[in-house]
Amino acid sequence: MSIKNIRLEVMQFLEKNVDSFVDQYLIPVEKIWQPSDFLPNSEGDNFFEEVRELREIAKELPYDFWVTLVGDTITEEALPTYESWLMDVEGIDNVERNGWSKWIRQWTGEENRHGDMLNKYLYLSGRVNMREIEMTTQHLINDGFDIGTGTDPYKNFVYTSFQELATYVSHNRVAQMAKKYGDNKLSKMCKMIAGDEMRHHHAYSEFVTRIFQVDPSEMMLAFQYMMKQKIVMPAHFLRESGQKISTAFEQFSDSAQRIGVYTAHDYVEIMQKLIDKWEIDKMTGLTDEAEKARDYLMKLPGRMTRISDRIVIPQESHIFKWVEPAKL
Repeated sequence: MSIKNIRLEVMQFLEKNVDSFVDQYLIPVEKIWQPSDFLPNSEGDNFFEEVRELREIAKELPYDFWVTLVGDTITEEALPTYESWLMDVEGIDNVERNGWSKWIRQWTGEENRHGDMLNKYLYLSGRVNMREIEMTTQHLINDGFDIGTGTDPYKNFVYTSFQELATYVSHNRVAQMAKKYGDNKLSKMCKMIAGDEMRHHHAYSEFVTRIFQVDPSEMMLAFQYMMKQKIVMPAHFLRESGQKISTAFEQFSDSAQRIGVYTAHDYVEIMQKLIDKWEIDKMTGLTDEAEKARDYLMKLPGRMTRISDRIVIPQESHIFKWVEPAKL
């Protein structure tokens, strides 16, 4: 049997548990928070006062903070790319509406609230150029992404396990910084988003745990493959209006590193957490090739830490069209 057919068989085997995954890791629509729970109430008599207060507090937030928040928002708003990509993964059938496609649709429904809330906050803040942000978002959706997984479910679930934890780290740090600058409402918004991301991380990493139980060697090779080629961020094709895909993501990443929202050391820590979570060191019954992959993975965080220690982040902020320093 081919590797592709074995993966399909494993996905069909795990599909029997999708309803329990949905119950355990997702929250019913009527019970989960919605963006309007945290934003000024446009139906209320105090709407304009609430907006005025939001705008006043927003004045205290520094340049790199805004760049990071905008980049996080754009990443969340490019959700159509992520849903369409995952719907194409082996074993996920949206035409027949199988269990896995149900998971993807409901996961997408939860994720969609994140961009909605942050976009409305940015619009009301008056501190950013919304048209430039909207053009960047449209470019990012037009350009799509290439995360190096192909349609392989094993590689895709490694990617989502990693990426959901990375977005948790980023949103949680933004929440902490917003609170430090006195913006408690924005802090609460980012905290709520971070909570969703952590739940989703637990789900995707559980999918990988289940695959390790039935196909350990191939899952190990997929994990090694993704770590070897490095996890690219979903917005790695980021660009500003009038530009080609270039260094915009790197410049956004520099802003996030400068203020400590998401750093090279965080990347290594996430890798180590996945190695620990999946108990890579205790895995048995591996092929010789998978044993070599395990050895590679166990040594990788130490190597990556040494590289991270040598990274120098530019001190000067790149000036993005999204955020005009004169407004801050």
